[in-house]
Amino acid sequence: MREINVNLITQTIASLCRSTCTDLPQDVYDRLKEARAAEKGGMAQKTLDILIENADISKQKKIPICQDTGMACIWLKVGQEVHFVGGDLNEAIQQGVRQGYEEGYLRKSIVYDPVFDRVNTQDNTPAMITYEIVPGDKIEITLAPKGFGSENMSQIRMLKPSDGVEGIKSFVLNVVESAGANACPPMVIGVGIGGNFDKVALLAKQAMMAPIEAHHPDKRYADLEDELLERINQLGIGPAGFGGGTTALALHIETAPTHIAGMPVAVAICCHVSRHEKVIL
Repeated sequence: MREINVNLITQTIASLCRSTCTDLPQDVYDRLKEARAAEKGGMAQKTLDILIENADISKQKKIPICQDTGMACIWLKVGQEVHFVGGDLNEAIQQGVRQGYEEGYLRKSIVYDPVFDRVNTQDNTPAMITYEIVPGDKIEITLAPKGFGSENMSQIRMLKPSDGVEGIKSFVLNVVESAGANACPPMVIGVGIGGNFDKVALLAKQAMMAPIEAHHPDKRYADLEDELLERINQLGIGPAGFGGGTTALALHIETAPTHIAGMPVAVAICCHVSRHEKVIL
């Protein structure tokens, strides 16, 4: 059994909050550069130049890459041989978010009540936390500050098995086309297929954070990823909605077993500021 003091969790979360809001992941940055080299339209090229320059300035000066520093979405894979000491784990995570957003001068965007009061919590908590128990004595922490310009464009559809792969393609393309410039393209897109109503959204979020060059291990789904990305980039929405061939930088699929009567599909959309970082303790 390995003991881990929850103070270490607080410190790690606070550091991740600061770094993810200022440093674009290298694979996303590299794909922006590749897209810039491939674009032929003047406005698309100019827009990508601005996005790349913004990422450079943000990293160098340690200032937020986007004014929407997002809702803190946190995934913990906790080894079953880990024992937490020193306090409550959930509160330690929330305290890390409070510290990180305060010390990083990051915008606080969370409200207490979703409908009636909508009073700001003033510290960007509570974070959205997902736990998974895994073998071993390590903890894997992934933090993704999720802005809501693109989050608002995400959708779930409970398709029927008879809708088949063509139904999935149609749904994904319709979601992206309806999102248009509102999702601050070029987008990074995660598609979840399977599970149930709540599981499929989590699958889509996990897919959204996959490495840019990753592919589904099943060739059938890998081919579907490639086809969907190609068709999305043929929509002509382009960077910031100004037209061009770069509507999405990447599209990844995550799948899970499901019920014989259903085929849940979720599309999680992230803007070009695809912020996420992983730490293993």
